[in-house]
Amino acid sequence: MSIELLCRKLGMSQVFTDAGEAVPVTVLEAGPNTVVQIKREDGPDGYTAVQLGFGTRREDLFNKPARGHFAKAGVEPQRYLLESRLTAEEAEGLEVGQQVTAELFEPGQKVDAIGTSKGRGFAGVVKRHGFKIKKRTHGTHEYFRHPGSIGAGAWPAKVFKGGRQAGQMGDARVTVQNLEVIRVDTDKNLVFVRGAVPGHIKGLVKLRHAVKQ
Repeated sequence: MSIELLCRKLGMSQVFTDAGEAVPVTVLEAGPNTVVQIKREDGPDGYTAVQLGFGTRREDLFNKPARGHFAKAGVEPQRYLLESRLTAEEAEGLEVGQQVTAELFEPGQKVDAIGTSKGRGFAGVVKRHGFKIKKRTHGTHEYFRHPGSIGAGAWPAKVFKGGRQAGQMGDARVTVQNLEVIRVDTDKNLVFVRGAVPGHIKGLVKLRHAVKQ
C-alpha cells in the first residue's frame, strides 16, 4: 500500500535480537492517523487519494476554512495534514474518520522514511561537502579550509554552475530508503526501524512501504 503514515520521531535506542546482537533503531510514534478526506477519480478532483491528519492543536488556532474542512469530515481538528495518492483498489477499504495505525507495518519489511534534515546554517566546504583540509606546511597561510581553485582564468573564464561551494547546509527534504522494521508495538503505536532517520527529535517523519526494494 502506498499510504504515507505521519509519524513523530522520538529518538534513537537499541534492541537486542535473540542472537544477542545489539541493533541501533529509531523509534517512531506512528499515528494514529485519521482519515480526513478521500478523493475519487470520478469525483471533482479527478484522481484517487487519501488525506490523513495527525496530532492535536487548539481549535481556536485554526482559521474558519480549516475548521469547516474538519467539521465536514466529522473529525477533530488535526495539526498536520498529508495527502497520499492511491489506486482505486487501495482506497476501497478506507472511510472518513477511520484510524490508520502502526498495524500498517510489520517486522522484517522494508520502509522509506522521509523527513527534514537538521539545519546547520551557513557551512563551508569542509563541513558541507567533506573537502580535505589543506596541508599546514609549504607556505600555506590562512587557507586551510578554503575550497581552492573554482575555475580557470583564460578559458572558460567563468565559474560553472553546480559546483560544490559553501552555503546553506541541512533543513532539506531527505528520503532514506529500504530501512528494516525491527519491531512494531501496536499498543503504543510505535515502529522501530533499523538505523537513522532524518530530522530532530519530535520532528515530523513520513513512513511508507519501500518503493525500491
